[in-house]
Amino acid sequence: MGKERWDFVRGNVLIVGAGVLDVLVCPVKEDVFRKGSVPVETIRVSAGGDGLNEATVLARLKGKEKGQEGVRLLTLLGEDEAGEMIWGHCEREGICMELSVRDRDVCTGVNVVMVEENGERSFFTNPSSSLRKLSIEHMPQSFPGDVGILCFASIFVSPLFGGREMAELFRRAKEQGILVCADMTKCKNQETTEDIKEALSYLDYLFANQEEANMVTGKESTEEMAEVLYNCGVKNVIIKCGGKGCYVKNASLKRSFPAAEGVRCVDTTGAGDSFAGGFLYALAEGKTFTECVRYGNACGSLAVETVGACTGIINKEQAEKRMECLRD
Repeated sequence: MGKERWDFVRGNVLIVGAGVLDVLVCPVKEDVFRKGSVPVETIRVSAGGDGLNEATVLARLKGKEKGQEGVRLLTLLGEDEAGEMIWGHCEREGICMELSVRDRDVCTGVNVVMVEENGERSFFTNPSSSLRKLSIEHMPQSFPGDVGILCFASIFVSPLFGGREMAELFRRAKEQGILVCADMTKCKNQETTEDIKEALSYLDYLFANQEEANMVTGKESTEEMAEVLYNCGVKNVIIKCGGKGCYVKNASLKRSFPAAEGVRCVDTTGAGDSFAGGFLYALAEGKTFTECVRYGNACGSLAVETVGACTGIINKEQAEKRMECLRD
């Protein structure tokens, strides 16, 4: 797979996942809840959520004049002010929203993201918001003919999207000849690969970080995690390793790809989503597997240098310049 190129419908990617508002607060110390009022350097409201982050990175790499043609987002939003802000963000970025759903009975998800001085973060989320309401009922029976790649971002975010529902969505995509990818977040109820094995068997590409992969496989080493996921039928397993880069496993390749050097981590919010967005961009452009991984590493490193999920990524030229800092 290392030399294979993707030649189906280049540039047309559908992202399925969360679109929320993030209220970012940083830097935050451990004693924040023991004080009445705490001054911080930054409080910022921005569009976020795994699906929206990936779509935003994709649209920026493509360029706004091409984004509307090549990047689609399927998410669930309420008919409220937060939903309007997210919709406006997508229009400005050139993200096609015709498959997304607005529901007056659902409140749009708003996350409070508290970022520590080392860039690590904690989230406050509303479990009754749109973040947890996306379901198979919101998915089309068939996808627009221009869609060549579907990415589900992320496994374990929505409790209404269990293994059976994901398998059904991925099956529909496969029947149309669509390449299927998925990102992952931490499992919520001690799920293992056995709970999502059927869904995994449809995947051409899976992105997971080390903690997520450890929790779902029960393995300690990155190589063992990747092996378990690969044996579930995933054709290409990509384990994101933070500041160390990533590890990949497929039929012809198993190796690490180092991260960019000299990166100053400010905020890790959206870093994994940015990796996936960069990888998907290169995949849709027909790049080799190695080039896709390098785009992912470049975009992930850009994301952590600024506060906010996608603020560090501006355009393709910026990502390609960062790729010059990557070792093979």
